[in-house]
Amino acid sequence: MLIGRKAQFAALIAALDRAAAGRAGVVLVGGDAGVGKSHLVAELTATARERGFAVLTGQCAALGESMPYLPLADALWTALRDPHSAADERAALEQGLSGRPVLRRLLPDGDGAPDEASDLGRQQLLGATLGLLGELGGQRPVLLVLEDLHWADRSTRNLLVFLSRVLQRERVCLVGTYRTDDLHRRHPLRPVVAELLRLPNVSAVELKPFRPGETAEFLTSLTGTGAEPPAELVERVHRRSEGNPFYAGELFAVGDDGELPAALADLLLARVERLTEDAQRVVRVAAVAGRRVDDELLRRVSGLSEAAAGDALRDVVSHQILVPTGTAGYTFRHALLREAVYADLLPGERTRLHRAFAAEFMRAVAPDSEPVADANRPPRAAAELAYHSMAAHDLPTAFAASVRAGRDAERMGAPDEAYEHYDQALSLWDSVPGPQESAGLSRVDLEWAAVRSSGRSGDVRRAVQRLRRLLALVDPEDRALGAEVRERLAYYLHENDRLEESRTWAQEALDLTPVEPPTPARARVLATYVRSLLATPERYDEVPAMAAEALRVAREADVPSAEAAALISLGQHTEATLGPGPEVTRAYSEAVRLARASGNMQVTLRALYVQAHLPYETGELARARALADDAVRFTLDNGLTWSTYGINLRFLQFLIAYTEGDWDRASEVADGFGIRVVRDVEAVVSAYALFLDVARGSSRAARRLQWIRPLWDGDQFLTYVARGLAAEQRLWEGDEAGALEHVTTVLASSGPTDTGLIRIAAVGLRAHSERAVRARRARDAAAEAAARAAADELVNKARFAATHTPDGRHDAWMGAEGRGWLARAEAEWRRAHGTDEPEHWRAVRDIFDYGFVYEVARSRWQLAESLAEHGDRDGAAAEWRAAVADAERLGARPLLRVLHDLGKRARLAEDRSRGGEEAAGGGPLSGLTSREREVLKLVATGMGNKEIAATLFISPKTASVHVSNILAKLNVTSRTQAAALALRENL
Repeated sequence: MLIGRKAQFAALIAALDRAAAGRAGVVLVGGDAGVGKSHLVAELTATARERGFAVLTGQCAALGESMPYLPLADALWTALRDPHSAADERAALEQGLSGRPVLRRLLPDGDGAPDEASDLGRQQLLGATLGLLGELGGQRPVLLVLEDLHWADRSTRNLLVFLSRVLQRERVCLVGTYRTDDLHRRHPLRPVVAELLRLPNVSAVELKPFRPGETAEFLTSLTGTGAEPPAELVERVHRRSEGNPFYAGELFAVGDDGELPAALADLLLARVERLTEDAQRVVRVAAVAGRRVDDELLRRVSGLSEAAAGDALRDVVSHQILVPTGTAGYTFRHALLREAVYADLLPGERTRLHRAFAAEFMRAVAPDSEPVADANRPPRAAAELAYHSMAAHDLPTAFAASVRAGRDAERMGAPDEAYEHYDQALSLWDSVPGPQESAGLSRVDLEWAAVRSSGRSGDVRRAVQRLRRLLALVDPEDRALGAEVRERLAYYLHENDRLEESRTWAQEALDLTPVEPPTPARARVLATYVRSLLATPERYDEVPAMAAEALRVAREADVPSAEAAALISLGQHTEATLGPGPEVTRAYSEAVRLARASGNMQVTLRALYVQAHLPYETGELARARALADDAVRFTLDNGLTWSTYGINLRFLQFLIAYTEGDWDRASEVADGFGIRVVRDVEAVVSAYALFLDVARGSSRAARRLQWIRPLWDGDQFLTYVARGLAAEQRLWEGDEAGALEHVTTVLASSGPTDTGLIRIAAVGLRAHSERAVRARRARDAAAEAAARAAADELVNKARFAATHTPDGRHDAWMGAEGRGWLARAEAEWRRAHGTDEPEHWRAVRDIFDYGFVYEVARSRWQLAESLAEHGDRDGAAAEWRAAVADAERLGARPLLRVLHDLGKRARLAEDRSRGGEEAAGGGPLSGLTSREREVLKLVATGMGNKEIAATLFISPKTASVHVSNILAKLNVTSRTQAAALALRENL
């Protein structure tokens, strides 16, 4: 029964309906403790089940940051054993988990055996979760509930953010609950909620306290008879509870006789004190365990006999202190009740109970102890052991368990929690006896583990801080370790774009490693050093020699991942300076083979990317497509879709389909590029879809740009992609000034040898050539000179970028697309100067004809216009028809619009143009022919005969004849009168 929550429940039901229709959404339910969030969500889950939803419900626990993905594991584990769910629903979940071992390992019956954590374990888990929800949603809509997010660990918060941004068309509704009164200024969930509520697919439902009438209705429902309580009692309960349903229910349950203490803890404990001694002991034990506790574990720690424990639990459950959940556990009716009981424990009692729980979890962790059965073993036993041991002041056990918990968190793809565990262990290092023997590794190794976890979590700054701290621990005489630390420091500084400092540390690492004999350490250092040289234009010429040395050492030391990395760097240098010869192709192929054999995912993904990108640059689109598809499958198979290179490979897959003219496939890929973005990396993902959105004239382009705009100046690549395509959109809209503003900004953020700026310069040159053509027709010499000067500046930038390498040398190689854009820039420059000929536009068409369907069509449009201007109407019509056919097939509406305009003005194919021979109709203009109407439109804009002739591709004399005929037919004596009549008739 819902009281005072109809509007909030309706909002949640609407979210369910949207999810069922294929529009995923997230609802965050907030309110003070005890306000009724859990009750509202319980009603929602019941309704969802009635509507055929698969329901997954998980709860967070107040265990700090030590239990990664606890609510996800809880939701999966409970759903697998939920007697209320259909058999086929449980079977679908079981099948989905069987193909995703990274999720299966979260469960209590997972393999539990630690293995070497992947550098991208977190991305694997996030991708697996998204894939599982999508798969389940394909069979029936899914409701995923994550309760008590104010206790969420960092990994769960990351999961919430990830799903909120990525879920788009899946049939999934995600509902999260949290306490608003717990979200103090520094609470980690507070910025997450603020960030998520900026997303349109995320909505908030806030629960307020009851009004007096709602409290009365609520208390009436608690009587069980429908009899209304006395008005005075209702008034007192409402006043003391301040409308909080839980407080009101507690006050009403114990009787408001005026003797109860005012403090909330006393209020809550009043109900516990009514229990038997054994039942109270069970509640105290449960409070130490956390919000949820396993039945068998609770019985053992309570110390009661089987019969006594059973009686006590029945008493506790009948008084609704604990509520059964799943098949073998209990939760407190409300978290505040658990907190009140925990706070009421005597210090010694609390310590003894934590010690008892620690002993139980030790059985699941210590290899020499009797193991707990899989079905009863809580997830992350080491993390539980660390938590309880710390609370019991057993620092040696807490230390060892923290190290073990860190390893387990790494294995489960939770690097943030792994770091927290390692950090706690490091903080205890000097406080425990024999830490190295207990941990099974040295302090330096433990510091390395913390660094590794920081790097894998993407917290590069924290990794750098740890490495700097580690340097202080390294014995100056230990050159090998000093080199290793410096190499990693250089690597992470490079990731953080601190290139100069990165080079410095890479050089120091290199100086510390002996040249002979070749060692794995030297191989890795050289690979990192060569990578730093690639980003250093003034030292670019050093790359070949250093890469050759890196290859030699890697081969002699048998380090295939370092050999692969060096091959990639050498290939990239050769490709940029000499062009993509067969040796580059062989280098990339060999790098892929070596990287895959080494098992190094990061190097493998990098190798797969460059291998597929090379044929894309050379115009071998069929080969590029096959390689990109294979690489994307690799990321999917390994749960790395959302890794950096996983995203880049999908970009490449999209660009290949876009280039080939397979825009339906490109659209399918772009469907995964979300529109609602709040971070730079998300904005870059979204910006790629603008290629298609702008070319098709889709309304999504404006929506994407609206979300990207606040971010587009914070990242150079984002500026290039987003503002470059925004410039094209403005050009299609006829806003030359707006286009040039974007062009100027992009060019200012680009390096002078960046070949990507050639495309941007060509866009700007189109705007300037338009201005120059108009100025020439209007005989505005000053405006024409300004446009020509601006065009000169832009074409010089394009020419320099096309002919110089990053180290300043000439004759840089450029791919097929780059050559096409350079040819277009040159043709636009000539157009600005009035010297363009059809041959210049024909060259643009021919270069793009390596397979870039859309750019060929655009080039044909400009070629047709040039041919018409030069009197070759048959040639113009042929190019025009071919362009229209491609534009129609692609759905390129902006291009079609200008093609139809050209077709009408040049009369290239009147039967295919939208205007054609318009029906005369009635009114004063009925006597005009189609061509005379076109001339009158231009007269109304103020054009003279020469401008009309240029626009319609006719001679000035013919234009004059048309104007004379129009004046006669309209019975007017001047062009001004004719223009006024045209405007009055809305011509």
